[in-house]
Amino acid sequence: MVSENPLQPPWLNAPPVDPYPYEESHDLRVGPKLHRSLDGLLPYIGVWRGRGRGGFPTIEDFDFAQEIRISHDGRPFLFYESRAWILDEQSRPVRPAGREVGWWRPVMDGDRVTDELEALMTTPTGVMELHIGKRKGTQIEFATDAVVRTATAKEVTAGARLFGIVEGALLYAQEMAAVGHPLSPHLSARLTRVAG
Repeated sequence: MVSENPLQPPWLNAPPVDPYPYEESHDLRVGPKLHRSLDGLLPYIGVWRGRGRGGFPTIEDFDFAQEIRISHDGRPFLFYESRAWILDEQSRPVRPAGREVGWWRPVMDGDRVTDELEALMTTPTGVMELHIGKRKGTQIEFATDAVVRTATAKEVTAGARLFGIVEGALLYAQEMAAVGHPLSPHLSARLTRVAG
């Protein structure tokens, strides 16, 4: 009897697979049915684009443009993706700026959806923030419960974010505690829905 070589798993020579078969959507008119636990977050689903202003005690203020995509795949969480770019005085793109991906998940109490949320936000610069939040109508307020960072990441120790849907636009303000400074204003923006 020939023993299996652990260095040669059976999937090593298996045939290729088809593309990912499950649909994700930022448009509630197409794709999977929205999970019932996400009904309170429905106004956030879509693609948003707009402008904002950033700064921090250690850097000069700057203008930026941003696109946020909030989508779902029928399960009880939202996928959040943000990419931003710096703008010059004439609103021309200067260079890429912050990127972030994450997931927003409503907290359940048995079968009942609460107004509490958990969010995980991760950047390519080595910072991962676990946020705990509360939804009140179309407003969400998040605060960090934990910040994890790689050895080479900037020293970020805490954060707070406020999101709201105001007159059809997505508005947010973000505070950050980093590099020895306490929680301070960092980013704010107004984005309009461009898809979804």
